Amino acid sequence: HVQLVESGGGSVQAGGSLRLSCAVSGYGLSSLCMAWFRQAPGKEREGVARIEVDYTKSYTDSVKGRFTISKDSTDNTLSLQMNNLKPEDTAMYYCGTDDSQLACRLRRGSWSSSDLRFWGQGTQVTVS
Repeated sequence: HVQLVESGGGSVQAGGSLRLSCAVSGYGLSSLCMAWFRQAPGKEREGVARIEVDYTKSYTDSVKGRFTISKDSTDNTLSLQMNNLKPEDTAMYYCGTDDSQLACRLRRGSWSSSDLRFWGQGTQVTVS
């Protein structure tokens, strides 16, 4: 079954950059729909960026033009390049996926965390 391990979080000043990675094992990344979500203290988990099986990308409005999601099938890694970071980007960041291509098609573009089956443990991003 799919396992996800995030890395790359840290503390940066506003305007800085970070690159998050999510190592995927147990399944070929090229066949997965995947997403990055984040959760700040006291808030619900929210979708940030999503990439479909066909590599179509979508972003929540607050990160458009600043964040870039990508998946690299050569090393089975999902990435999130985050530029021009703002204090409101502070949160725990999680990568999620579903290994069902039917589910990926039916839930294409979904920002609901319940629509993804597998999650990593998260990596903390703090912007001051």
